[in-house]
Amino acid sequence: MNPMRTALLPLCVALAFVLAAQAAPLYRYIDANGHVVYSDQPPPPGAKAVQAKQLQGNVIDTDTTPLATRQAMQVFPVTLYTFDCGEVCREAQALLVKRGVPYTSIDVTTPEGGTRLKALTGGQSAPALQVGDKLLAVGFNESRWQALLDEAGYPKTAPPLRAGRGATPAKVPANAPVNVPAKAPVPAPAGSATTPEGNPPAPTGTLPQPPTGNARGSGYPQ
Repeated sequence: MNPMRTALLPLCVALAFVLAAQAAPLYRYIDANGHVVYSDQPPPPGAKAVQAKQLQGNVIDTDTTPLATRQAMQVFPVTLYTFDCGEVCREAQALLVKRGVPYTSIDVTTPEGGTRLKALTGGQSAPALQVGDKLLAVGFNESRWQALLDEAGYPKTAPPLRAGRGATPAKVPANAPVNVPAKAPVPAPAGSATTPEGNPPAPTGTLPQPPTGNARGSGYPQ
């Protein structure tokens, strides 16, 4: 007989028993003496309160999404209506990423996306946040968006990232030299002042800020 077949035969038999055990039902019944019996064998005639349950194999949950997030997603799915509107839309997206909120992104510059935004808000301003069926915010207002996500039950912060298995960070000797390239001096525009280091001084003016408490957004290009 082939030695390889001889070695594999016990393994195949053991695997067959395991699969059969997982597929076999477990019976619960009360015997003639009034005792509760659990068995993988069918109950005898006359057994009372017979129950048969199918055993399932062990399942390991590998989803790293927090339970609170998964529960909120089922009741309050998040949709972000956005387009390439610059800083405002980037801040809106960054807020969702920072909180670890899964969301569906709708590009409102497409015919389908624009139609959905119009039907939802009655206008053409984006970004807009939809949380579930009833919670809606048009224009980006961080405190308002945070409040909607809090009301829906989403965690305030994203879960910590797990280190990849098998990844070993590179070791750097303690006495290894570090080369830092020198920065070339930045020439100052004609007629402007320079600092002693040769760089233009930092601007003293401030950019205009949006009114406090007002949502920021814009109509997307048609």
